[in-house]
Amino acid sequence: MAGARTTARALAKPFMIGGAAGLSYVTYKSLSQRRHDPSAGAASGIPSSVPPKVPTLPTRAEQLSRLQASSTPETEYDLVVIGGGATGAGIAVDAASRGLKVAVVERDDFSSGTSSKSTKLVHGGVRYLEKAVKELDYSQYTLVREALKERSVFLTTAPHLSMSLPIMLPIYEWWKAPYFWVGTKCYDFLAGKENLESSYFLTRGKALEAFPMLRSAGLVGALVYYDGSHNDSRMNVTLALTAALYGATVVNHAEVNELVKDPATGKITGVRVRDLLQEGKDDGFYVKTKGVINATGPFTDAIRKLDQGGDTQEIVAPSSGVHIVLPGYFSPARMGLIDPNTSDGRVIFFLPWQGNTIAGTTDAPTTITPHPLPREEEINWILSEVQRYVSPDITIRRGDVLAAWSGIRPLVKDPDAKNTESLVRNHLINVSDSGLITIAGGKWTTYRQMAEEAVDAAIETFKLQPGPKPLPFDAPGMVPITGTCRTEVLKLVGAHGFSKTLFIHLIQRFGIDAEVAHHLAHNYGDRAWTVAGLSEPTNERFPLRGKRLAVMYPFVDGEVRYAVRHEYAQTAADVLARRTRLAFLNVNAALEALPRVIDIMAEELQWSKKRKETEWKDTLQFLISMGLPEKRAATTRKEVEAGVVSKWAEKEMSRARAVKEVTGDGVTNNTLENGGV
Repeated sequence: MAGARTTARALAKPFMIGGAAGLSYVTYKSLSQRRHDPSAGAASGIPSSVPPKVPTLPTRAEQLSRLQASSTPETEYDLVVIGGGATGAGIAVDAASRGLKVAVVERDDFSSGTSSKSTKLVHGGVRYLEKAVKELDYSQYTLVREALKERSVFLTTAPHLSMSLPIMLPIYEWWKAPYFWVGTKCYDFLAGKENLESSYFLTRGKALEAFPMLRSAGLVGALVYYDGSHNDSRMNVTLALTAALYGATVVNHAEVNELVKDPATGKITGVRVRDLLQEGKDDGFYVKTKGVINATGPFTDAIRKLDQGGDTQEIVAPSSGVHIVLPGYFSPARMGLIDPNTSDGRVIFFLPWQGNTIAGTTDAPTTITPHPLPREEEINWILSEVQRYVSPDITIRRGDVLAAWSGIRPLVKDPDAKNTESLVRNHLINVSDSGLITIAGGKWTTYRQMAEEAVDAAIETFKLQPGPKPLPFDAPGMVPITGTCRTEVLKLVGAHGFSKTLFIHLIQRFGIDAEVAHHLAHNYGDRAWTVAGLSEPTNERFPLRGKRLAVMYPFVDGEVRYAVRHEYAQTAADVLARRTRLAFLNVNAALEALPRVIDIMAEELQWSKKRKETEWKDTLQFLISMGLPEKRAATTRKEVEAGVVSKWAEKEMSRARAVKEVTGDGVTNNTLENGGV
């Protein structure tokens, strides 16, 4: 009892210290609290109980034809955006919804680069707020304020793809309790009326109840605050679809290989585009445009060199961010964890996502490649850091890693700054002498604001004339095109008829599995009706429709057909990585699903036998960048269909048991591959 009273007094002290700061916060919240409800899909007046009437967007071939037809002053574009990541697709949405004629051209696939390899958070950044206070840095403070505002917009415009997520800060030293408490309350305070939920303190017992895997020795308690989580690549694809819905031309797997300039003025007048899926030699075609925006992320300097020459000063300082994916049982389904003080001072997150657990990220200089490989030392560093926070009786082994990837963060330097070596804290917009607008830096959460600023700059630079315009499609929930920026209220494709009960209607209408129905509703929104309708009958009593691509995951055959017909998927990697997320969740499961995915796509796209073989080889190479061991690169389709992947798992489990018998502690070496990584 005496020990309990001592602990109680120890915990009371920090809260008395933080009480003064909290008083003003509580007063403020009582006046301005407004709960965020991401399920408010019915706010647009569209019921979720019946399939919506949605238009059919132009096919990729039709989009290419529109590009090819725009080579004269009468048919020219207002803007051509190079890069179909979060920023580029966001710019296309903003420009098209202002009434501008815009095209976005992506060399690979929408979200094929950094935009699909994020930590999956929609956040203001508690660590930036800490830096702002410690270093009295107003720019960091502004960054957090802007990001918190955009977080709210993000969760409102795409409620089917994003959600609020409680994140735990474990406390192992009592004096840190007031520090973290005041910090999280300041974070809430900055969000103002856009705050998701109020942060709160958990006692030791409640913390262990909420996060049973947590290390209990020395645990004092925990602070829990709220941020957002999302499905990044599906969000990116949805932005591209929304841009097309508002009249933009969107083309993936097409490359801008030349910026065409007026010989007299040196100003850019157009671009040359090459379709990378067209067989044989192709020099491309000319697209006339009033302005060009470079939104290529890590590849920013490559486009700048097309503009200014090979000796152009580089502004991107690429940084590698590695993430690993672990089984879902390592974290609660609805609670994340942040370690703000890792062994080398970096921050690491441990988050539930799509039924599994994401851990990351690292931050190390790297070279720019289309599909960077996660380095073994970075994977092991993440594992060792996570291990510090879990109970000693739980060993997170190298063999538990189901997938691993490396994303390139395009940190940028301002070419116009006096000190060109210093990195920009947020993002920059630069206009070259020829008129090329480059936007670089930033983060997923602020993509919308970045897009708005880029379009504002384009309107000023190129003297564009946005204005009222008839909507190109008659679709429910579309906002009128008035010539002004409407993206703060413009809901994305799938959001209008979404609600948290949509999955029930899908089960009742199509007889699909409950897990599959929930997955479809929360990844496609009201378009889930179409996906379910494209799913094959199972010829079983239940479920009636939806053949799974992988036994352990809710992805079904109808998603492949929908991706090809309605989401511009052109390769197996497009489907496995960016329409479904199977390659990010379990690289071995993705390999097992590959034959079925190729067969369905071959039916839809009329692939030849040669193309199917090429897809197999290309997708295997892509899966290596997702953690598949390089020694598996020669695996054949026949071997996969014969069950070789499950044999790998059985073999590695046998090796793990053998190692445990030798060491007696269950710790395995770095070559084990329970998940194939």
